[in-house]
Amino acid sequence: MAFIPKTSIRAGLAALALTAPAFAPAAAQTGAPPSSQAAAAAQPSDKASDKPVARVDGATITEGDIAIAADDPALSLPGMGEAQKQDLLVGYLIDLKLGARAAEAAKTGEGPEFARKLAYFRDKLLLDEYLEREVKKSVTPEAAKKLYDETVKAMKPEQEVRARHILVETEDEAKKVAARVKGGEDFAKVVGEVSKDPGSRTDGGDLGFFTKDRMVQPFAEAAFKLEPGQISDPVKSQFGWHVIKLEEKRTKPVPSFDEMKEQVESYLARKTQQDMILALRQKAKIERFDQPAKPAEGAGEAKSTDAPKPAELKK
Repeated sequence: MAFIPKTSIRAGLAALALTAPAFAPAAAQTGAPPSSQAAAAAQPSDKASDKPVARVDGATITEGDIAIAADDPALSLPGMGEAQKQDLLVGYLIDLKLGARAAEAAKTGEGPEFARKLAYFRDKLLLDEYLEREVKKSVTPEAAKKLYDETVKAMKPEQEVRARHILVETEDEAKKVAARVKGGEDFAKVVGEVSKDPGSRTDGGDLGFFTKDRMVQPFAEAAFKLEPGQISDPVKSQFGWHVIKLEEKRTKPVPSFDEMKEQVESYLARKTQQDMILALRQKAKIERFDQPAKPAEGAGEAKSTDAPKPAELKK
């Protein structure tokens, strides 16, 4: 039976809590936009794009075609060297050309169903490209640093402690353990002998630094009442009985911008996408024939309950 903190959010993420709901329209749900480096790799210069790599019955496959295929989320090629990845992508594009030509000869592309699919994927690709382009404009180093600074400024100092504990099943066992460690026995040694928490047993019961909200309430209340070096009386929680030793108290350090840069940029990208879609909805006349009619809310407005609310930074 392991003692598990109430939440396992990393200290850095808990401090800024940079969260945003997933982007709403399923057609554009492709995850966080690629970084500027990845985007540059997926969109090489015109000269590089035109460089031929293979030819299939007269149809040329270029470096640009390979870059597009490499950026296809359906083609997952993890853990491969560049040469092996290149070889597989070229082979895939050869097969794609051959298969597409065979499908055209069989008139697979004719008919209303194929036309609907083609229109759907064209719309999806256009939206993805449009969002990616706008995100590049919004997610700048200056914007990321500004958001980080504003968030850090609004944060309130928060205390955290570092503690060790011994977990046993009954109160009688806990009282015996408390007597031993308060009597001078080495805390880590007793942990190794009797503690039932496999997660901290090999570390001398050390739980590291944590804020009050990260642990179950009885444990947190007892730990935060102690001073460094003090050992608690037995404390009961849903995991069993604990004997706690407080090691340190401190004000929780603020994570640096470099530590949070990736999360900040991800938040900005998602919020940009979300705000753009909301703005487009508000300008459009949207009619839903699959739902009962709703009272008019103003000309040109689209206050759909489907629309996500703009994301905000939360403490």
